[in-house]
Amino acid sequence: MTSLRIEHHPVLNFPERKIINFFFEDKQYQGFEGEPIAAALHAAGIRTLRRSPQKDRARGFFCAIGRCSSCIMEVDGQINIMTCITPLAEGMQVRMQKGHGVIKP
Repeated sequence: MTSLRIEHHPVLNFPERKIINFFFEDKQYQGFEGEPIAAALHAAGIRTLRRSPQKDRARGFFCAIGRCSSCIMEVDGQINIMTCITPLAEGMQVRMQKGHGVIKP
C-alpha cells in the first residue's frame, strides 16, 4: 500500500491493522479499518476534503477532533459527516460535498 504514512518510528510501535478498500469520488483506495476517513484520504495524498461554500476555497484536514467543518463530506449518501472522527469501514463511498450538501430522498 503506497501512502504518506509514518511506517517506522524510533519510539512508537504501530499495531498491525486490517487493510480495507473504500471509494473516494468513485476511485478505489485502501486504508486501515477504523482509522478516521480523513486520515486515510490524507495518507492517499488527497489534501482537499471540501471547498468553502462562499468563496470556493480548498479545505483540508485541520483540527482532527470534530470541532471545525473543514472535513465535512458525504459518506455513504449521508451529508455533513465529519470525516476526521468517523471510522473508515469496508466499501465506504466518500464524496466531496458541495456547499451545505443536498439531502437525497
